[in-house]
Amino acid sequence: MLLKDIEVGQSCVVERMELPFQIQRRLEALGMTRRAQVAVVNRKGRGILIVKLRGSRFALGEQITRNIMVSKAGGAA
Repeated sequence: MLLKDIEVGQSCVVERMELPFQIQRRLEALGMTRRAQVAVVNRKGRGILIVKLRGSRFALGEQITRNIMVSKAGGAA
């Protein structure tokens, strides 16, 4: 499942990212690594998400959210 398909209020676990090298490394530096838990806080239009990751909130655009594969998780991040 893709990150862009997760509903507001749901949590998921990052399985893999298929992004350009620099973007992927930047997200990893922010804590979005494999097996990291991410909660979707809000949705702004097509595929644009506000996510909570390790205590911080980030806005991620459609080009990013459609290239991050996740699995559903229980509870909030």
